[in-house]
Amino acid sequence: MMQKLQRFGGAMFIPVLILPAMGLLLGLGNTLINPDIVGDIAREGTLWYIFWNLIVDGSYVVFENIPLLFVIGLPIGLAKVAKSRAALEAFVIYMFFNMFINSLLTNAGTKFGVDFSQEVGGVSGLADIGGVKTLDTSMIGALIIAGIVIWLHNRYYDKKLPEVLAIFQGSALVTIIGFFVMIPVALITVIVWPVIQDWIVSLQGFLSASGTLGVGLFSFLERILIPTGLHHFVWQPFVFGPAAVSEGLLTNWFANLGDIAASSEPIKSLFPGGGFMMFGNTKVFGSLGIAIAIILASKPEKRKKTIGLIVPVALTAVLTGITEPLEFTFLFIAPFLFVIHAVLAGLMVATMYALGVSGNFYNGLIDFSVTWASTWPNHWQMWLIQIGVGLAFTAIYVILFRYLIVKFNILTPGREKDDEEGKLYTKEDYKEKKNGEKEPKKAGSSSFDEQAANLLADLGGSENIEELTNCATRLRLTVKDPEKVKSDQALRSHGAHGVVRNKKAIQVIVGLSVGNVKDKMDEIRK
Repeated sequence: MMQKLQRFGGAMFIPVLILPAMGLLLGLGNTLINPDIVGDIAREGTLWYIFWNLIVDGSYVVFENIPLLFVIGLPIGLAKVAKSRAALEAFVIYMFFNMFINSLLTNAGTKFGVDFSQEVGGVSGLADIGGVKTLDTSMIGALIIAGIVIWLHNRYYDKKLPEVLAIFQGSALVTIIGFFVMIPVALITVIVWPVIQDWIVSLQGFLSASGTLGVGLFSFLERILIPTGLHHFVWQPFVFGPAAVSEGLLTNWFANLGDIAASSEPIKSLFPGGGFMMFGNTKVFGSLGIAIAIILASKPEKRKKTIGLIVPVALTAVLTGITEPLEFTFLFIAPFLFVIHAVLAGLMVATMYALGVSGNFYNGLIDFSVTWASTWPNHWQMWLIQIGVGLAFTAIYVILFRYLIVKFNILTPGREKDDEEGKLYTKEDYKEKKNGEKEPKKAGSSSFDEQAANLLADLGGSENIEELTNCATRLRLTVKDPEKVKSDQALRSHGAHGVVRNKKAIQVIVGLSVGNVKDKMDEIRK
């Protein structure tokens, strides 16, 4: 079950990876059409306004169609064969689902307690999906339908029919079956989903009533679950799904960004759910503190090399929010430090929220800068509070982590024996060092093709790979025989930053180029 959940979490990243770039464009565009920020050049009707409004409208279309992204993206990660065909099947069957809902509610909406004459959006509980008016099932509906289609595809895509019916094999068969399956699914949805929508409204009220405690606990869970790969299940339902607001917090933020920027009312009042989008503060201020602590705890004679090793991964974490290379430096060497890290993460975000900070801060400093620029004129005091609290926690991280690293002689980079080179350690690295085994020299890869071929060989070859997908920085695999997977040192020598093993479930931390490497591995395996 854990392996399946991890695969699902990894597949969720396929559509998610599109969103940050569009979010940056959307935030930039909203900033540059705000006359209070850039002056009269941004007045409505000017060429400047027309161009940047074009950028805003274009980038916002992604956030208006998040369910479609997940319906199409999930099969790419989870279908066993013919992934592109599975994505097409999912889109078509999802549209069947929404059209059947439209038909049922158009002809008998009152029988299901739904006023289908309302306009979509707002509190109507209705949405427009691909031009079809339907119930707003948001990401939850998209994931359920995608899951059904993936199951149908994996079961029936390769099914051989009699020669006379061969034209109906493959995607045609899956789509036909999906058509009829969607009829009862749509009927169940129009009966059940309005009740669930009421629950969601209640959940939103509960979370708002929980206030600082709820926000802090949320941020703690988002960090502490990273080693399991299940942290996606904590934050994605809030950011992209209806856990806080029906359309997802990210879509809600950008839909109301113009009003938020123009208002002098506190953002916490305008966007109370923003507390659940602030876990990126840990990635920025926490990562900075951890990096400084590791550098200060290093031996003086090794400090220069330690700086060269830590600064690149720290910058990656602070700027982009990709924290794994830095966090995995100490995660398996001293797990209690990671627990402290998660606790501090919850306390940091809770403190900011208690002091009135709220907003779109779930990634790194690049995203932060767009949010700050978009809202600075009327909300700069709030952002100074955020930065002040963040830097205060950076200092806490530095003092506490440096003390614990030195106190317990934790072998972070720069604290190795004199004849050893500093590196980012995994659990297996640390164990082998304690046993006195010599590490192989790390070699780089000249291309994605070469790295993919080497990693594939290290994992036991194509025949040993049962399932393969990826998230933002990791290859996620299920192997047939874990004993055929080579040592972490072998994988590291071919560009891996670390390895996580859980029986047949293997995660190889590759970094931001993981998508390229995974695609090359797929080509080799064909």
